[in-house]
Amino acid sequence: MLAYYNGEYLPLADIRISPDDRGFLFADGVYDVIRAYNGRLFRLDDHLARLSHGASQLRLAQTDFSFLAKVAQRLLTVNGLTDAATVYFQITRGCAQRGHAFPQPPPPVTIYGAARPLDEGRLREQQQRGITAITVSDNRWARCDIKTTALIANVMANQEAAENGAGEAIFIRDGALLEGSHSSVMAVLDGELRAAPLSNYILPGITRKAVLELCRELAIPVREMPVFQNEIPKLTELMVLGTTSEVTPVIALDGKPVGAGLPGAISRRLSRALRDTIERFRG
Repeated sequence: MLAYYNGEYLPLADIRISPDDRGFLFADGVYDVIRAYNGRLFRLDDHLARLSHGASQLRLAQTDFSFLAKVAQRLLTVNGLTDAATVYFQITRGCAQRGHAFPQPPPPVTIYGAARPLDEGRLREQQQRGITAITVSDNRWARCDIKTTALIANVMANQEAAENGAGEAIFIRDGALLEGSHSSVMAVLDGELRAAPLSNYILPGITRKAVLELCRELAIPVREMPVFQNEIPKLTELMVLGTTSEVTPVIALDGKPVGAGLPGAISRRLSRALRDTIERFRG
């Protein structure tokens, strides 16, 4: 498997990252994951724009990563990934003597990219039967809108979900359901789709954006307003959305069924509509 590292395509096993890299020392960097279908990268421009935005917010020395479009495509090609796959990019502030303040002069950023095959079978099974989830208190930092590599709070939340036999953990802050440990969250209440509005506590999900566009096309009523904890018993549907999960229904939350405890009509409709969009895209 060939990966990309600072301008070169190298065998993954041959890549060596310095222990002085600030990504290793401080999680001082950003990342993104792009989904490929039939060797084509879905909503690539949106992903690279989000990567560049995050780099700008962290004040990295380099913030324009539009050139990674060609890198992503080459990673798919050289690794023979012509079906379902993901491309991962990570950008850090680079190597410097350890110190909290930004190193001066700024070192070159470290850029790493890798492509991997994706098993769609498990996703399709989860979409058919739904997954379970738990709620956890949101103890993340206050800039969740940046897709930073500092993910330990997300890791701990997802581990708690795994230990409880659940597929996702949903963060609650000030009584509001915001997003999952690695997904966006939407719910149906009184026939209306609800999605927490974008803020510094919400990652601007690419699949979230695509689904909101589909809602407008399908005339599905949407309100960008969070679901509150006391409204959970009234939910008829709950779903998680993401690059590798597309639209996946949540059929139980904290051990209690959501609605009828089965994938609901709106989640199934949105899942089909997104799949139709993807099928047209993949050709």
